[in-house]
Amino acid sequence: MKPTRLLLIWLGVLLGLSILLSAFAALQFNVPSTLHSIAWGLLLALLLLALLDAARLRRRPSPRVRRQMPGSLALGRWSEVRITLEHNYPQPLAVKVFDHVPDGLSLEHLPQSINLRPGEHSELGYRLRPLRRGHFSFERCEVHLPSPLGLWSARRFIKAHDATRVYPDFARLYGAQLLAVDNWLSQLGVRQRQRRGLGLEFHQLREFREGDSLRQIDWKATARQRTPIAREYQDERDQQIVFMLDCGRRMRSQDGELSHFDHALNACLLLSYVALRQGDAVGLCTFACDQPRYLAPVKGSGQLNLLLNTVYDLNTTRRAADYQAAASQLLARQKRRALVIVVSNLRDEDDEELLTAVKRISRQHRVLVASLREEVLDQLRQSPVETLPEALAYCGTVDYVNARNELHDRLSAHGLSVLDTQPSELGAALVTRYLGWKKAGVL
Repeated sequence: MKPTRLLLIWLGVLLGLSILLSAFAALQFNVPSTLHSIAWGLLLALLLLALLDAARLRRRPSPRVRRQMPGSLALGRWSEVRITLEHNYPQPLAVKVFDHVPDGLSLEHLPQSINLRPGEHSELGYRLRPLRRGHFSFERCEVHLPSPLGLWSARRFIKAHDATRVYPDFARLYGAQLLAVDNWLSQLGVRQRQRRGLGLEFHQLREFREGDSLRQIDWKATARQRTPIAREYQDERDQQIVFMLDCGRRMRSQDGELSHFDHALNACLLLSYVALRQGDAVGLCTFACDQPRYLAPVKGSGQLNLLLNTVYDLNTTRRAADYQAAASQLLARQKRRALVIVVSNLRDEDDEELLTAVKRISRQHRVLVASLREEVLDQLRQSPVETLPEALAYCGTVDYVNARNELHDRLSAHGLSVLDTQPSELGAALVTRYLGWKKAGVL
């Protein structure tokens, strides 16, 4: 409880008046004694009123607080939170409200002042924006209550427990269901390539049509029907995709508001959405984290929700990536042939260990290595060089990029596919590569 400005002003005025009258009396000015009595009497009355007002404020009950918020939030997106105040006050009351928001969430429009009217519930709203993923608990709200005479203000901490989860930015994924798939992919910069040759999975028999290949003719069905019958194929729909996601220290690099790791998560979810729509199974394997997680490849739209719940609280560590251990973990669990996508930030010192690990995986699976490239590297190479420090920075950047490209070339020389891209462009690049392989029937 603390005094309001009103109480401090009245105290200052009356105390100043009393001191001024006492000073005049000391200087032997002719001041009526009744003025002294009135001034000190008013000061004493104010103190008594303040004590009574404070006692009434202590007995004033706190309002009841209910918080309405989404059970899940998307990283980096603003969401609305509503707070409802319920009370039994017989008179209107102006209060100030502040919600105690956990660390990792930014907010707007708090604190707020609101008028509580008798017999009515009052409501206010503010906005939240998650800055990191994970589980967040809201424990209490803070309400500043005025005393009946407005001389005091009390801070009341009211329990209002709620919890929410912050997921990767999946709103873009679910919003895409409102669009045609082809239109949605084109908006993301994804290029669907024309299919070359035939798919791998038999679909149905039908009459032979102009333009069909002779290899499509089913001779037994043709003999039975006494008319040319062709086999129709479709892209294989029972393939498996497994993401090997690096959670080590290199993925902590930041480009804009999101880390490389968050960009990688968004890209994996984006490709998972597309692959599940294509009828394929999607799984996940993490490494260089405190507790490695594995999600077996499964088909169906429910797998995307399971994937979200698996990674929403997954964070990077300060560990170095152990590609050999990650390969052993994957091979022990994933027996069926799959497309394994290794998502990491490669450096030239990874040469031998990475090459050995990826070659082990490629004996059983098709491997795509997605190497994240810092945006600052492209910016430094494109910036004009005018000073010696800028020249040194440019030369160092070029040497680093060349060493990195040599590692990619060595991987490619061993028949391994490499995708070198900026983190923000990883999602569209992965989907483009996946659809290209899917249409070509090489998965």
